[in-house]
Amino acid sequence: MSKAQKEENEPPKLIRDEKGEIEQNSLADLLEFFLNFDQRVAIVRHQQVEELFQWKQKDDREKGVEPYPFENAEARFAIGIFQTVSENNTEERLRQWITDVLEALGQAKQNNEDIAKSYGLMQDVSHVEQAKNLPSEIERQLYLTSCWIESLCTAEVRFLGWVYQELYGKPFEPNAENYANLN
Repeated sequence: MSKAQKEENEPPKLIRDEKGEIEQNSLADLLEFFLNFDQRVAIVRHQQVEELFQWKQKDDREKGVEPYPFENAEARFAIGIFQTVSENNTEERLRQWITDVLEALGQAKQNNEDIAKSYGLMQDVSHVEQAKNLPSEIERQLYLTSCWIESLCTAEVRFLGWVYQELYGKPFEPNAENYANLN
Protein backbone atom coordinates (compact mmCIF):
# COMPACT_ATOMS: atom_id res chain seq x y z
CA MET A 1 0.00 0.00 0.00
CA SER A 2 1.39 3.41 -0.91
CA LYS A 3 1.96 6.09 1.71
CA ALA A 4 -0.88 8.18 0.21
CA GLN A 5 -3.32 5.24 0.38
CA LYS A 6 -2.28 4.47 3.95
CA GLU A 7 -2.81 8.10 5.03
CA GLU A 8 -6.17 8.15 3.24
CA ASN A 9 -7.32 5.11 5.26
CA GLU A 10 -6.17 6.54 8.60
CA PRO A 11 -8.42 8.66 10.77
CA PRO A 12 -7.74 12.40 10.66
CA LYS A 13 -5.84 13.83 13.61
CA LEU A 14 -7.44 15.94 16.28
CA ILE A 15 -6.15 19.50 16.24
CA ARG A 16 -5.92 21.74 19.27
CA ASP A 17 -6.22 25.50 19.16
CA GLU A 18 -3.89 27.96 20.89
CA LYS A 19 -5.81 27.46 24.16
CA GLY A 20 -5.28 23.70 23.96
CA GLU A 21 -8.93 22.97 23.19
CA ILE A 22 -9.95 20.60 20.42
CA GLU A 23 -10.88 22.39 17.23
CA GLN A 24 -14.50 21.51 16.51
CA ASN A 25 -13.85 20.95 12.80
CA SER A 26 -11.16 18.37 13.54
CA LEU A 27 -13.52 16.54 15.91
CA ALA A 28 -16.24 16.64 13.24
CA ASP A 29 -13.82 15.28 10.63
CA LEU A 30 -12.75 12.46 12.95
CA LEU A 31 -16.36 11.60 13.76
CA GLU A 32 -17.31 11.55 10.08
CA PHE A 33 -14.39 9.23 9.37
CA PHE A 34 -15.55 6.81 12.08
CA LEU A 35 -19.15 6.97 10.92
CA ASN A 36 -17.99 6.06 7.41
CA PHE A 37 -15.34 3.45 8.19
CA ASP A 38 -15.91 1.87 11.62
CA GLN A 39 -18.81 -0.56 12.02
CA ARG A 40 -19.12 -0.06 15.76
CA VAL A 41 -19.58 3.69 15.35
CA ALA A 42 -21.60 3.46 12.15
CA ILE A 43 -24.17 1.35 14.01
CA VAL A 44 -25.97 4.64 14.74
CA ARG A 45 -26.79 4.77 11.02
CA HIS A 46 -28.33 1.28 10.99
CA GLN A 47 -32.05 1.02 10.24
CA GLN A 48 -32.77 -0.91 13.44
CA VAL A 49 -31.00 1.70 15.56
CA GLU A 50 -32.91 4.50 13.84
CA GLU A 51 -36.12 2.61 14.57
CA LEU A 52 -35.11 2.36 18.25
CA PHE A 53 -34.32 6.07 18.32
CA GLN A 54 -37.72 6.95 16.85
CA TRP A 55 -39.41 4.61 19.34
CA LYS A 56 -37.54 6.28 22.23
CA GLN A 57 -38.51 9.78 21.07
CA LYS A 58 -42.17 8.76 20.77
CA ASP A 59 -42.13 6.90 24.09
CA ASP A 60 -40.69 9.93 25.89
CA ARG A 61 -43.38 12.20 24.40
CA GLU A 62 -46.11 9.76 25.46
CA LYS A 63 -44.75 9.87 29.01
CA GLY A 64 -44.85 13.66 29.08
CA VAL A 65 -41.12 14.15 28.56
CA GLU A 66 -40.49 16.41 25.60
CA PRO A 67 -37.33 15.08 23.93
CA TYR A 68 -34.97 17.32 22.04
CA PRO A 69 -36.11 17.13 18.40
CA PHE A 70 -33.03 15.47 16.93
CA GLU A 71 -33.40 14.68 13.25
CA ASN A 72 -32.19 11.09 13.68
CA ALA A 73 -30.08 8.74 15.80
CA GLU A 74 -26.89 9.87 14.12
CA ALA A 75 -27.55 13.52 14.99
CA ARG A 76 -28.33 12.53 18.60
CA PHE A 77 -25.06 10.61 18.77
CA ALA A 78 -22.97 13.38 17.19
CA ILE A 79 -24.29 16.13 19.45
CA GLY A 80 -23.77 13.89 22.46
CA ILE A 81 -20.16 13.30 21.41
CA PHE A 82 -19.45 17.02 21.08
CA GLN A 83 -21.00 17.70 24.51
CA THR A 84 -19.09 14.84 26.10
CA VAL A 85 -15.72 15.92 24.72
CA SER A 86 -16.37 19.53 25.75
CA GLU A 87 -17.52 18.70 29.27
CA ASN A 88 -14.95 15.99 29.98
CA ASN A 89 -11.92 18.03 29.08
CA THR A 90 -9.34 16.38 31.36
CA GLU A 91 -7.85 12.92 31.14
CA GLU A 92 -9.44 11.77 34.39
CA ARG A 93 -12.89 13.12 33.54
CA LEU A 94 -12.86 11.53 30.09
CA ARG A 95 -11.57 8.24 31.52
CA GLN A 96 -14.37 8.23 34.11
CA TRP A 97 -17.00 9.08 31.48
CA ILE A 98 -15.89 6.26 29.18
CA THR A 99 -15.75 3.87 32.16
CA ASP A 100 -19.33 4.80 33.07
CA VAL A 101 -20.49 4.35 29.46
CA LEU A 102 -18.71 1.00 29.32
CA GLU A 103 -20.54 -0.09 32.46
CA ALA A 104 -23.90 1.02 31.00
CA LEU A 105 -23.06 -0.89 27.82
CA GLY A 106 -22.38 -4.06 29.80
CA GLN A 107 -25.63 -3.78 31.73
CA ALA A 108 -27.70 -3.05 28.61
CA LYS A 109 -26.09 -5.92 26.72
CA GLN A 110 -26.79 -8.33 29.57
CA ASN A 111 -30.43 -7.18 29.79
CA ASN A 112 -30.85 -7.73 26.04
CA GLU A 113 -29.29 -11.17 26.13
CA ASP A 114 -31.37 -12.26 29.12
CA ILE A 115 -34.66 -11.06 27.68
CA ALA A 116 -33.93 -12.36 24.17
CA LYS A 117 -33.00 -15.77 25.56
CA SER A 118 -36.01 -15.95 27.88
CA TYR A 119 -38.48 -15.18 25.09
CA GLY A 120 -36.70 -16.56 22.03
CA LEU A 121 -36.27 -13.16 20.40
CA MET A 122 -34.24 -12.88 17.21
CA GLN A 123 -31.46 -10.31 17.09
CA ASP A 124 -31.28 -9.85 13.33
CA VAL A 125 -34.77 -8.38 12.92
CA SER A 126 -36.49 -5.26 14.19
CA HIS A 127 -36.16 -4.96 17.96
CA VAL A 128 -39.35 -2.91 18.01
CA GLU A 129 -41.22 -5.74 16.26
CA GLN A 130 -39.61 -8.36 18.51
CA ALA A 131 -40.67 -6.42 21.61
CA LYS A 132 -44.29 -7.00 20.66
CA ASN A 133 -43.73 -10.65 21.67
CA LEU A 134 -42.96 -9.66 25.26
CA PRO A 135 -45.81 -10.22 27.73
CA SER A 136 -45.57 -6.99 29.73
CA GLU A 137 -45.08 -3.31 29.10
CA ILE A 138 -42.27 -3.20 31.66
CA GLU A 139 -40.33 -5.90 29.80
CA ARG A 140 -40.91 -4.15 26.46
CA GLN A 141 -39.65 -0.88 27.93
CA LEU A 142 -36.60 -2.53 29.47
CA TYR A 143 -35.78 -4.45 26.31
CA LEU A 144 -36.15 -1.54 23.89
CA THR A 145 -34.40 0.92 26.17
CA SER A 146 -31.55 -1.55 26.64
CA CYS A 147 -31.30 -2.08 22.87
CA TRP A 148 -31.07 1.69 22.36
CA ILE A 149 -28.50 2.12 25.14
CA GLU A 150 -26.42 -0.79 23.86
CA SER A 151 -26.29 0.68 20.36
CA LEU A 152 -25.51 4.20 21.51
CA CYS A 153 -22.91 3.10 24.07
CA THR A 154 -21.19 0.76 21.60
CA ALA A 155 -20.61 3.67 19.24
CA GLU A 156 -19.68 6.07 22.02
CA VAL A 157 -17.15 3.80 23.72
CA ARG A 158 -15.43 3.03 20.43
CA PHE A 159 -15.20 6.64 19.30
CA LEU A 160 -14.32 8.17 22.67
CA GLY A 161 -11.72 5.46 23.25
CA TRP A 162 -10.01 6.64 20.07
CA VAL A 163 -10.33 10.30 21.11
CA TYR A 164 -8.81 9.44 24.50
CA GLN A 165 -5.87 7.72 22.84
CA GLU A 166 -5.33 10.65 20.48
CA LEU A 167 -5.48 13.22 23.27
CA TYR A 168 -3.42 11.45 25.89
CA GLY A 169 -1.09 9.25 23.82
CA LYS A 170 -2.11 5.95 25.41
CA PRO A 171 -4.94 3.46 25.05
CA PHE A 172 -8.00 3.92 27.23
CA GLU A 173 -8.18 1.73 30.32
CA PRO A 174 -11.17 1.83 32.67
CA ASN A 175 -10.68 3.33 36.13
CA ALA A 176 -9.30 0.62 38.39
CA GLU A 177 -12.00 1.05 41.07
CA ASN A 178 -14.72 0.59 38.45
CA TYR A 179 -12.96 -2.17 36.54
CA ALA A 180 -14.15 -4.95 38.85
CA ASN A 181 -17.76 -3.94 38.11
CA LEU A 182 -17.20 -4.32 34.37
CA ASN A 183 -16.16 -7.98 34.50
